Amino acid sequence: MASSVRSTALEPTSGELKALSGFEKVKRLLPTYGLVILTLGLGLLFSILLPDTFPTLLNLRSIISDKAIIAILSLAAMIPMVTGKIDLTIGYGIVLWHILAISLQTMFGIPWPVAVLIVLLLGAGVGFLNGLLVEVAQIDSFIATLGTGTILYALAMWHSKGRQVIGILPDGFLNLTSNEFLGVPLPITGVYVLVLAFALWAALEYMPLGRYFYAIGANPKAASLNGIPVQKYTMLAFIASGTLSALAGVLLASKLRIGQASVGLEFLLPALVGAFLGSTTIKPGRVNVWGTMIGVTILAIGISGIQQFGGSFWVEPMFNGCTLLIAIGIAGYAQRKRISAIKASSAKPAETKPAESKPAV
Repeated sequence: MASSVRSTALEPTSGELKALSGFEKVKRLLPTYGLVILTLGLGLLFSILLPDTFPTLLNLRSIISDKAIIAILSLAAMIPMVTGKIDLTIGYGIVLWHILAISLQTMFGIPWPVAVLIVLLLGAGVGFLNGLLVEVAQIDSFIATLGTGTILYALAMWHSKGRQVIGILPDGFLNLTSNEFLGVPLPITGVYVLVLAFALWAALEYMPLGRYFYAIGANPKAASLNGIPVQKYTMLAFIASGTLSALAGVLLASKLRIGQASVGLEFLLPALVGAFLGSTTIKPGRVNVWGTMIGVTILAIGISGIQQFGGSFWVEPMFNGCTLLIAIGIAGYAQRKRISAIKASSAKPAETKPAESKPAV
């Protein structure tokens, strides 16, 4: 599982595209932007079939409000995936984090900004622990984070005693998930997602940090031989993931206004689906920010449209599960295609220039 997504991309270069004809260029770009086209087509299809309910501001607000937390969790899952690891604590941790965000205020009287800071620091601490287990103890990331996540879930059950955590919360905390932004009737959580996406995109694509992460994900041994401190940056990826999952827990607490241990685990599967889908588009074979956003978007559009058609309660988990399997299959195919292309190019004999004839003496 840890090596199921490699940081090698299949996107065409500008030089490659210039050498292709119009039809060949479209054929080459289709695997790269096929999911984007499918997302737009799916949105258009539902808009035509459900003109009174789907293409409305109310539905847009509902989609953003419902899927913003999943989008943040997908970004959290994406970061360790860039380094070739996986973090399952994002789905278990959010259960504990949203309960703590409320109980610290209602049970212990801690001001909400301090309570939020404590939850974020605890999330970073769990990420640090995951990094130690994976890099120092050399435990497979799937097993390590599954164990850590299960402990977090047990702590949530113990702390809440299996009951709802209820209390009067300050307006400042509740306004973290306001349904307006600068007077526009759109959830502010959508703004958080965009800010995080742009920040992660800039870090991964234009900063040495991102190059190190991708190098580790592509080949950790080669990265180490090139002087990259693999252990340090892998642990940093887990810390970032833990912090983002804690942020998602804070926003979930602000949105629900109650804490309960039965809420949160259902976010794990769609978050992983979004991250895996992200490795199949924009930069196929390589986990990337905007691909992850497209993955979350197509899930949101598909589920919203199916539900408006009267889909049963089991449709959403079925849709998420099938999409995850398809995403993993496509990601694996893209990875194998990339490896085959690299082997084919390396197998070609090097071109040699004809020997220059020396003038006769």
